Amino acid sequence: MSDQPSGFTFNGRPVALRIGQSVAAALTEAGQRPFRVTAKGEKRGMFCGMGVCQDCLVTVNGVPNQRACMTPARDGMQVATQVAFAALTEQPAVQTQEGRQLAPDVLVIGAGAGGLNAAIAAAGSGAGVVVLDERKVSGGQYYKQAAGAASVLDTQQQDGAALIAAAVSAGVEILSEVEVWGVFEGLLVMAHHEGRALIARPRTLIVATGAFERPRMVPGWTLPGVMTTGAAQTLWRSYRTLPGKRVVVAGSGPLNLQVALELSRGGADVVMVSESARPPYRQPLAAARMVAAGPRLAARGLAMSLGLRQRGVNVAHQTSLSRVVEVENGLKASFKDAHERQIDHLVDAVCMNDGFEPQNEILRLLGADMRYDPAFGHLRCKRDSTMQTSVPQLYAIGDCAGLGGAPAASVEGTIAGLAAASYCRDTPLPDLRKLQSSLAAHRRFQQRLWALYDIGPRDLSAQDDDLVVCRCEEVSLGELRQALGTAPGHAGTVKRATRAGMGRCQGRYCGPVTARMVAERDNRQVEDRSFYAPRVPIKPVSITAILAAQEMLDGND
Repeated sequence: MSDQPSGFTFNGRPVALRIGQSVAAALTEAGQRPFRVTAKGEKRGMFCGMGVCQDCLVTVNGVPNQRACMTPARDGMQVATQVAFAALTEQPAVQTQEGRQLAPDVLVIGAGAGGLNAAIAAAGSGAGVVVLDERKVSGGQYYKQAAGAASVLDTQQQDGAALIAAAVSAGVEILSEVEVWGVFEGLLVMAHHEGRALIARPRTLIVATGAFERPRMVPGWTLPGVMTTGAAQTLWRSYRTLPGKRVVVAGSGPLNLQVALELSRGGADVVMVSESARPPYRQPLAAARMVAAGPRLAARGLAMSLGLRQRGVNVAHQTSLSRVVEVENGLKASFKDAHERQIDHLVDAVCMNDGFEPQNEILRLLGADMRYDPAFGHLRCKRDSTMQTSVPQLYAIGDCAGLGGAPAASVEGTIAGLAAASYCRDTPLPDLRKLQSSLAAHRRFQQRLWALYDIGPRDLSAQDDDLVVCRCEEVSLGELRQALGTAPGHAGTVKRATRAGMGRCQGRYCGPVTARMVAERDNRQVEDRSFYAPRVPIKPVSITAILAAQEMLDGND
């Protein structure tokens, strides 16, 4: 018998399966774009590719609300289209194992570049370290490790594998596929792992949850086949699955260039990369400052641009996505250039990245002070020189504290790991001057790099009322505008009036838009309190998981 899986079924039809693939990857490879149907009858598919948007829900073996992008595909599965408010046909497995309690010196949430470096530094200083990671394979969004039998793609994945191995060698315990759903005062962390409750009470907590991509909200951005650039990269780098045969990449930033080149090398026909910013040669002073701050990284970016040119991929600057329409053989993506001329492409997939939003729910729930960065349109966590927040023994590193890039996150992780271990071991803090100098250089490069791109929040004032802003509750821009005319000046009141932000993703996409709309109407600055208040559970989790955790807490009283 072959040790290769034969596949699973989707709505009764066979779907081929390769070892290590997620359900979303296998369905995408089979040409299946829609995964679920909304309450209004709209089709939805994979969008974020990292478990944030909650839009790729499917029913697996009778159990609804399973995220296809986070669910490993297994031989013999019965997968079906998720219908809004689906009823259970089979009961999910109840907890049969006793829950686990942890009390490490250092708990790290997130196993990306920052989290792994923090864990290595803390463990190397003698602290007991546990890392909780949501994904099956550690490495985060930057290193994006290959899953299953997929070969290592490049040096970036090699470096990630080496970092994971270094953490394990240092004695770090890494727990994968952990859903952290609650954090409470006193650094109490509640999670679900392998079908049982997990409660952690660390002496210090390092949050390294990264960021998720900001979409370009245009008509059609919720259609199946429209996804973030990072989702397309995950499909390829982790599962060797292309998002489609013909692809267009839209938005602003260097990630779009990298992913377009990777997909082209993988066999996709990348018909265009639309970049809303001006080309670097029209920003000579800013480009020169960026090169001076990081010659090697700048050379890498130039190599990507040349690689795209050699492959015949058109990078259209000052060109923005304006609309996506479903047609018979795929999607028609429309763009507007600097002269307001329309450009249309018929594609299988539209990949978009228009900036980033920090995953800062844990930090905000614990009361860490924030400030709004108008240039990036998101909140940044206030930290001292050791990455400690305003909450004692709570550290924030990497993009969850505000966009800074993987090199900076790595150094921040090392600093935070050393500081946390110093506190736990009651030893003097090592000399951090060299690390802080390196961090300053990385931050300087990032600042000058982003000056070349168009990563600020978008003005939706020119969009029509029927534009969907809240994916989960299907709330339109017109409904938000109407609520602004009657509700007091706070995003929370708009939320109650429209249900925007009450869905499964908890306002991660519509929340920042609503906060800015309220601030603009009232002619005041955006601040932390302008946003929807974070709430527990941070992400959807079964009631049995919550009850199991509560039973564990009650048993400790």
